[in-house]
Amino acid sequence: MKRKVLLPGLVILAAMFGAVALMATSPQLDPDIPEPVAPTVRVRDVLPESIQLRVHSQGTVAPTQVTALFPEVAGRVVWISPALVNGGYFENDTVLLKLDDQDYRSALQRAQAALARAEAEHDHARFEHQRMRSLEQRRLASRSQMENTLKELRVKQAILEDARANFDQAQRDLERTEVRAPFNGLVQSESVDVGQLVGRNVSVATLYASNQVEVRLPIADRQLAFLNVPLGQRGALPEDVRPRVTLSAEYAGRTLQWDGRIVRAEAQIDTASRMVNVVARVNSGAHVEPPTVGLFVDAEIEGLTKDDIVVMPRTALRNGNRVLVVDEDQRLRFRDIEPLRLYQDDVLIVQGLERGERVCVSPMQTPIEGMRVQPIVDQDAT
Repeated sequence: MKRKVLLPGLVILAAMFGAVALMATSPQLDPDIPEPVAPTVRVRDVLPESIQLRVHSQGTVAPTQVTALFPEVAGRVVWISPALVNGGYFENDTVLLKLDDQDYRSALQRAQAALARAEAEHDHARFEHQRMRSLEQRRLASRSQMENTLKELRVKQAILEDARANFDQAQRDLERTEVRAPFNGLVQSESVDVGQLVGRNVSVATLYASNQVEVRLPIADRQLAFLNVPLGQRGALPEDVRPRVTLSAEYAGRTLQWDGRIVRAEAQIDTASRMVNVVARVNSGAHVEPPTVGLFVDAEIEGLTKDDIVVMPRTALRNGNRVLVVDEDQRLRFRDIEPLRLYQDDVLIVQGLERGERVCVSPMQTPIEGMRVQPIVDQDAT
């Protein structure tokens, strides 16, 4: 009975002793907390440079000069130029319209005859006055007779001048039966035909000049600060400060470009859009394919040149005009900056960064001050 009780107790004691021995001799395991993996971010080096600012706008091509074509004399239309059709091209001093000139030729002949008669009477009056003056000097004629011939000479002089004016007028009226183009251009519209009786100063067509075109470009007032336009400037700009402008458009399946200048700023602000309109002018003769009137174009205007500007992608901007700078220990540091403007996909920074610093341009949801990162050079920057 004692053996049955003692034996199990010894076994339990031996097991407990063995467990204690195993625990005492087992190796100690120290906990090892793994280092967090630093996220990889793209960085760009800070390289200040000089930047040519640009302003973009859009507008429609319009002619610089539009005029109505008026005959200066009345008559029946006997001939019309093939160029006098909608969209027709003509050159300066081209005859566009002819009126019946028979009445004006007759008027010129009568004026010429009246002029010849007036010249003859004037010559006779002058001879009589000279003869009477000679007789008066020799006391063979009275003073009153000499004064009468002087009066007659002056009357004939006035008649002669009137005849010359009538002759010149008749000659001009005859020339005006041919209606000529005042400049190189195109026909916008016409409303005349052969056989039609037209009156003096009745519009028969609308023409516009083709040597130059203009485009009105709306610009926000804050964008004007980037252009080389003197403050308070209204009207035509001086030649030496006219900004360059490049116009472009998709036309006939191709991309076309034209160079021009901003020539003036309009004197009022558009009440609907709160924009200021500047006017770009393009010399059509300088281009093989000049811009077509009515074409909608994009405009890129050259502005001021700014020095020491840092260009970064918009993704570099954080809330509150801040960026993330990667220091020498590969840690993120928030930095306040002063942006000049947002331009397309970039931000132009004027203050807050030093040359050689690295700016994080990767989007990050929760960046933390002092966070360790693994920077790599942004391939887009290279």
